[in-house]
Amino acid sequence: MMGLERYFAVIAGKEKAKYLIAKKSGVLDKKISEAEKLMEKCGLCERKCGVNRLRGEKGFCGVGKEMKVFSAFAHFGEEPELVPSATVFLSGCTLRCVFCQNAPESIDPDSGNVWDPEDVAKYAEKMYSQGCTNLNFVGGEPTPNLLGILKSLKACNTNLPVVWNSNAYYSEKTSKILEGFVDLYLLDFKYFNNKCATRLSAAPGYLGAAKRNLLNASRDSEVLIRHLVLPSHTECCTKPFLRWVYKSLGENTRLNIMDQYYPAFKAHGFEEINRRLDPLEFENVVKYAKKIGLKNLV
Repeated sequence: MMGLERYFAVIAGKEKAKYLIAKKSGVLDKKISEAEKLMEKCGLCERKCGVNRLRGEKGFCGVGKEMKVFSAFAHFGEEPELVPSATVFLSGCTLRCVFCQNAPESIDPDSGNVWDPEDVAKYAEKMYSQGCTNLNFVGGEPTPNLLGILKSLKACNTNLPVVWNSNAYYSEKTSKILEGFVDLYLLDFKYFNNKCATRLSAAPGYLGAAKRNLLNASRDSEVLIRHLVLPSHTECCTKPFLRWVYKSLGENTRLNIMDQYYPAFKAHGFEEINRRLDPLEFENVVKYAKKIGLKNLV
């Protein structure tokens, strides 16, 4: 696929996964120290709760010092370039999307079991031997678990590209820590309107954070963007988002416009999204994306 040349080179064994390079150079150890420092007054996500998570204090996400995993398996339902994907579903999330399809498990910081770095290393080796093409950290949300992820990668030696599968609501300091060990940013850009983000995901300032982090990601590595089309939100969120992608990242940006919305979790309490997406709504969005010049759609 256009724009993911290095990702495929790692899969083919022609390049080393970035984390292996960072590990060998000692950069990974520095990033572990930076993440620990950031957790002393937690500023991993855009909320910047300020709690000392190293001492057991918890903020909005509820995640403690240890990394918990509520599911892990070879995923065949991802974008074609990711299949099969060695997914690690991490407990806890920085958002509260009322339509979350993985809730309540995904937002419960106590769901699942604690995984040590060695557990992740063994899992990565096993999945690699079974033909998985990447190591995919998702959730919930990987951001609150950044320290555990970094320590896990230090224990790993498998040449699998690392996928940072995130809601893009992380802080600028976290964005800097991510630089140099992520092979593919899989960012789920949810809204292009802060009122919608606050109302439906309890995410104040989402738009600025997501735009900043996506631009930083595109400068650091390769990106694949997801956008779930919400009913009644094509004019306030989807179309402005598509225009911004075209203008800021270019026509060949790899983009997955998704149509699988359904009113899960607490969506029944919000009238405009208490229904499935109309096929015509989605068809019009895809036509619009192509009309403005986006050429690399999943």
